[in-house]
Amino acid sequence: MKRVPIVALSSLVAVAALGCGKKEAPAPPPPDVKVATVLQKDVPIYVEAIGQTRGSTEIEVRARVEGFIQSVDFKEGNPVKKGQLLYTIDPRPLQATLSQAKGALAEAEAQLARAKQDVVRYEPLVAKNAISRQEYDTAVVVQRAAEAAVEAAKATVERAQIDLGYTRVTAPDDGLVGKTEVYPGTLVGRGQSDLLTHISQIATIHVRFTVPERDYLFYARRQQERAGTPAASAALPFELVLSDGSVHPKKGAIVFVDRNIDAATGTIMMEAAFPNPGGIVRPGQFARVRAAVDLKQGAILVPQRAVTELQGIYNVAVVGGDDTVEIRMVTPAQRIGNLWVMDAGLKAGDRVVVEGVQKVRPGLKVKPEVVKIEEDDAAAPPGAAPAAEAKGAKG
Repeated sequence: MKRVPIVALSSLVAVAALGCGKKEAPAPPPPDVKVATVLQKDVPIYVEAIGQTRGSTEIEVRARVEGFIQSVDFKEGNPVKKGQLLYTIDPRPLQATLSQAKGALAEAEAQLARAKQDVVRYEPLVAKNAISRQEYDTAVVVQRAAEAAVEAAKATVERAQIDLGYTRVTAPDDGLVGKTEVYPGTLVGRGQSDLLTHISQIATIHVRFTVPERDYLFYARRQQERAGTPAASAALPFELVLSDGSVHPKKGAIVFVDRNIDAATGTIMMEAAFPNPGGIVRPGQFARVRAAVDLKQGAILVPQRAVTELQGIYNVAVVGGDDTVEIRMVTPAQRIGNLWVMDAGLKAGDRVVVEGVQKVRPGLKVKPEVVKIEEDDAAAPPGAAPAAEAKGAKG
């Protein structure tokens, strides 16, 4: 029996293995992605900023005399009327001061009466040379000094009466009173006018905010453009978007623009006023204010989730007519709800990947499922993104 050499046998095994290796694995199927045709519509261009609300008038109620708080005479967080009693400071020390001042006034008035009598008595005597002219002149000077002492004593009494009145701390104006900063037994007014509470007028709510110099110039020029239109008499309306994404039902207007640009930040302070029926908006809330200063016609919008960003470069995955992916660089502009306006990189009719972006790469064939961009997302106000995203996730 012939023996097959070991080397030859090894060669046959290698050839057989090589023959088996020529079988290629089947190509993976195209990944499933969701695509949507870009939305094209006219959209408003906003100047917007984040600010903080405050009352149309903010009043600090402070102690004007020293004493112990005797009672707090209001309910915190409730409306108060002008002249309503808020605090009572122990009046007894100031009542004693007033009584002392009145006693000093009575004494000064008695001294004045005596000085007047001396002048009346000396006047005929000096005419008859019964007394010297010097004695008469001295009596006149004493009378004048007594009159001055009476005026000073009256001023002291008036001051004591005013101070006694300050022991009843009343509301200087109508408004909404805040929490009390002091309680019965607290010593106030020693060396400083202690803050007792705040009163805010919230029938009109104000929002103070800062905007970049560029946005201010855009707003100011837009106002100048409106000067020759029928709407010139009305200020450019502002909207107030609250922290929950809801839009305040009443439009507002700018009531204050600071005189200068802050050189450190390149921003300018502005303040807008909004009617506040029912007092829903309270001072101290953070909110977004915006004004539509222009209309961008035929703007291209895509969902924000379709846009990827790396080191300041923004891209979207565009699916062509043959279902091949192209990664295209875009230039985003403002965000409107859950959508993003694209200034460059896309055109009407383009299909973009809105779900499954992480699966694609340039030149890859995909299996697209066409979905529709919800136009409601474009109407959602800035700041409502969480709600809009939840809605998009359901789609």
